[in-house]
Amino acid sequence: MKTADLFNERTFLSKVNGGKTSARVSPKKAIFVQGDPSDTVFYIEKGKVKLAVVSKRGKEAVVAILGPGDFLGEECLAGQKQRISTATPLTECSIVRIEKAAAIRALRADPEFSEVFLAYLLERNIRTQEDLVDQLFNSSEKRLARVLLLLAHYGKDHQPDLVIAKISQETLAEMVGTTRSRVNYFMNKFRKLGFIKYNGDLQVNSSLLNIVLYD
Repeated sequence: MKTADLFNERTFLSKVNGGKTSARVSPKKAIFVQGDPSDTVFYIEKGKVKLAVVSKRGKEAVVAILGPGDFLGEECLAGQKQRISTATPLTECSIVRIEKAAAIRALRADPEFSEVFLAYLLERNIRTQEDLVDQLFNSSEKRLARVLLLLAHYGKDHQPDLVIAKISQETLAEMVGTTRSRVNYFMNKFRKLGFIKYNGDLQVNSSLLNIVLYD
């Protein structure tokens, strides 16, 4: 179950007393940048955010695409002094900015809040391990299929999002760990097989699971 399904959003936000502000962020305007001071936690109410890291040689890798109910920047609660990634909206986003001290107070004062946050961190940790296994053992075709299914929230307890907001093939290539030309090749293949439809927005059909489940 997605973390957002475990609690009422308004109740959650009301538990953080002081030290929080709401804001709307436009696409491509960074919420925070790799190397910035790490002193706040963000909660995504609406929209999708790309989390990416850049190597010393300037190569970018997408770590995750996050959406409503997800947290950003929670590593500051573990003592991380600087941001280790860059968070950039892919769509118009509504976010809540929570100061580190306010988040810590809420965690200490409210067991329910702490339980939800711990569940989220465990879920993210499992997802990271699955991503690593995927990168090590699966073909780029399977990795792309899995990314598309994850973006559509297949496998979650709620109804999947059949239509995904527009996402570039460059971003998909960064997430999969391959080239844009390979992504374009597989996207055309998936479309011809009826697994996806795209014309601006992207529609993902459950039949795409066939790529992930079978060789």
